[in-house]
Amino acid sequence: MYPDPPVSNFISQQFVPVRIHIKEQPTMWKRFNVRWTPTVLVLAPDGKEVRRIEGFLPQDELLGQLELALAFLAVEKKDWPVAQREFERVIERFPETDAGPEALYWSGVAQYSSSHDASVLKALGKKFKERYTETSWAKRASIW
Repeated sequence: MYPDPPVSNFISQQFVPVRIHIKEQPTMWKRFNVRWTPTVLVLAPDGKEVRRIEGFLPQDELLGQLELALAFLAVEKKDWPVAQREFERVIERFPETDAGPEALYWSGVAQYSSSHDASVLKALGKKFKERYTETSWAKRASIW
């Protein structure tokens, strides 16, 4: 599946992996609108796409993205406490990857969605001023 054991172990423990070969199963490629290889799709149990990861990523980047996918599975269920916990786990485990600032943003969104307390968003904006200042996620949080 993936050459690094930590990634392949994580995938087999957290997901139901399915591999689709472009030449052997072209209709599946069309069905999921795959544009490039590799493409990793994380689907909810109902088949809805939750996360799309296109192109090769180094181990920590891919693991961070896969952990984000777990958080977004909780978002799909509107299970805000679990989503927030999962996003915070990404921040803790993969702070220097692209997943770190995205997880910080969505962690605040999950916390706000659970509490409807606007001060949460203000605090989130402050966190971005302290960390991840040059990211697109900081720009999105700048309104707060």
